[in-house]
Amino acid sequence: MAERPVPALETASGLDDLARALRCLPGVGPKAAQRMALHLLQHDRDGAMRLATALEHAANTVRHCERCNTFTEDVVCALCRSAKRDATLLCVVETPADLLMVENTQAYSGLYFVLMGRLSPLDGIGPKEIRLDRLIERATDGVVKEVVLATNFTNEGEATAHYIGEILSARGLKVSRLARGVPVGGELEYVDSGTLAQALRERRTLAP
Repeated sequence: MAERPVPALETASGLDDLARALRCLPGVGPKAAQRMALHLLQHDRDGAMRLATALEHAANTVRHCERCNTFTEDVVCALCRSAKRDATLLCVVETPADLLMVENTQAYSGLYFVLMGRLSPLDGIGPKEIRLDRLIERATDGVVKEVVLATNFTNEGEATAHYIGEILSARGLKVSRLARGVPVGGELEYVDSGTLAQALRERRTLAP
């Protein structure tokens, strides 16, 4: 008597789709994504629904601030609208996470411009991708007197600071750079607040 074939297991397409979607997060590989997906479905379906709702809401409502380019739900973010900020100072950072780190030092009271990246020709990231035209327009509005370049001390971050510094210095602006209290090769997001505060206080003017 011939053996009956073993039926194939039904593919859990919803689970697979969730795991694949989670892999878009930085540092999350296939196994970690699968564990996250299984945890949400097995132990926290309410959490999974809250996560889905929050992601959909953020994707539909969060935009770039028209003045500083950071994330906000408004046309202009709260920092740019604040009358308590020193409008003559403009701090240029790579990411919204870097902006938050500078804010946490409580050593800076000016305004910001967020590049959303850094120059990296090998990755196809040039002046257009970091909104350089918007930065120049923002920095030359007649109010800004000093631009603080707070890009990371990586090779790309240093090249970005040098490039921006030359352009803004040629337009008569005072341009300064974070002091070397920040470790070479370090990312601002992972630098402690005390070190970053010292770097802000000891910033130096870049030679044109």
